[in-house]
This record gives sequence, C-alpha cells and structure tokens, in this order.
Amino acid sequence: MKKKNITIDDLALMVQKGFTDITENMATKDETNKHFNSIEKRLDRVENLVLASHQKRIEKLEAEVKELREMFAM
Repeated sequence: MKKKNITIDDLALMVQKGFTDITENMATKDETNKHFNSIEKRLDRVENLVLASHQKRIEKLEAEVKELREMFAM
C-alpha cells in the first residue's frame, strides 16, 4: 500500500470538515430547551396522576379506619 503524504493544509481541511459536520448535527439551544420543556410537562402530568392516586388511596384508608373505630366503639 502506497503511503500518502498529508500536508498541513490537508490536515487543516480535515479538521475543519470534522468540526463542520459536528456543528451541523448539534441541536440548537432553543431546540434543547423545547425538548426539556416537553419532558418537564410530561413529568408534571405523571406527578399529578401519582398524587391523585395516592390521595384516593389515603381517603379510602381513612374511611376504613373510621369504620373500624366505630365498630370497636360499640
């Protein structure tokens, strides 16, 4: 295999192309913020569902404890 001599200019062009390729594929700050905002909204919905579920369970348990207290009070 024949060895190719690479000049400083060739190397500079390769490095520049690498950086250009990387920056073209990077998300902008605005795109990143939109993505995080979307994730935050989804997490808020999950949190609200979990809290609502826990609240219902707590209310049911409180009602059952009240019934038990009334039964034992008799």
